[in-house]
Amino acid sequence: MLCCGAWSEGLSGQGLSGQGLRGQGLRGQGLRGQGLSGQGLSGQGLRGQGLRGQGLSVNNVGSGKTPSDCRNRLLIRGLPAAMQQTLLAQLPAALMGRTKLILDVDTGVDDAQGIMLALAAPHVHVLAITCTHGNTALDNSCRNTLRVLQACGKLDVVPVYRGSAEPLLGRVFQASDFHGKDGLGDAPDPQAPGLDLLQAEGAVEALLRLVKENPGQVNLVATGPLTNLALAVKLDPSLPEKLKGLYIMGGNTESRGNTTVCGEFNFVADPEAACIVLERFRCPTFIAGWEFSCRNKLPWSFCDEWLAQDTEKARFMAKIFKHTMEMIKTPRYQKELVAGSGFSSCDSYAIAAAIDGSILTETEDVVVSVELEGRNTRGMMVLDYMELLKHKHKATIMKKVDLDKFKRMMMDALK
Repeated sequence: MLCCGAWSEGLSGQGLSGQGLRGQGLRGQGLRGQGLSGQGLSGQGLRGQGLRGQGLSVNNVGSGKTPSDCRNRLLIRGLPAAMQQTLLAQLPAALMGRTKLILDVDTGVDDAQGIMLALAAPHVHVLAITCTHGNTALDNSCRNTLRVLQACGKLDVVPVYRGSAEPLLGRVFQASDFHGKDGLGDAPDPQAPGLDLLQAEGAVEALLRLVKENPGQVNLVATGPLTNLALAVKLDPSLPEKLKGLYIMGGNTESRGNTTVCGEFNFVADPEAACIVLERFRCPTFIAGWEFSCRNKLPWSFCDEWLAQDTEKARFMAKIFKHTMEMIKTPRYQKELVAGSGFSSCDSYAIAAAIDGSILTETEDVVVSVELEGRNTRGMMVLDYMELLKHKHKATIMKKVDLDKFKRMMMDALK
């Protein structure tokens, strides 16, 4: 039975009633939340001025307005007039005309790889990272995201928001055997940032606010269970029409399971959320399924070269990836794989496609939904080739990528 009606419309059980949907406003976020330090402003000597200590506030930066609108509505206090003019001149170039991403993650090792890929792309502005349950518990997902940002020198640049700790219905799934109990290979990190660095605003509210402030400009990339997205579209059914595109790592196209008999982890971890998202998000939707990720693997020889780069990022990745690499090569996990052994950074494919659509060399458009009832098939993505579901919106299923281009993006992620 293909149906999303099994989930109650009430949201109070998710704890959203206490989150405050009014939004925090950019003034409350300060410059730290807008990522100005990473937008090419350091060359102007602004970092040395201690922007966070100047009592600055920014209104409507990155809201989709034209550069002139940004200048007219930008409020800067506490800086000399000459420096104000320098900042005003640099903001449009720094914040306008870039690919804007929001990443919704359950940060395990492949999420970390995808986040690092996005942060390394020169034309990309990561507006926010929202965290959910999935590969590991929510607190671990949040902490791991902060660790990745710290490894990339972006801890003060990209705001991180706490999202859903459990699925809409059913039990909590985790992949701690594969990603480690902490989600990042159980690699010790005594300098790990604390959860106090998370934003006070909830993930769902932040997602709705940021998309509203940037209509038609945001590519939303989801690499974990889709709980946050399902809650968001319940609160604001118009959310999908405000997005530029939705990119999902999840689902399967040939009934090859990696968690249940024929279910992929992210969809099995919250089938109701996956069903809601696939049926209600009518924006351009791109899906990197499990079989696709397996068939577009990279050789282990590339992984060796990738990790051998003499950078702090590469050393960080080698440390957190060690456990997962060992697990991939065990007989248990070899049974999951399609098309033989190799290095497959599942979440990175979806993020790479959101950054540069030309990386996709073969796709297929088809109506998709999610099975919610079957004893063996709950959480399986269903492809409606016969169009019996009478749904008009088709998702774009990724089938092949330009592996040479993908390799370059992955290499750049650790430079």
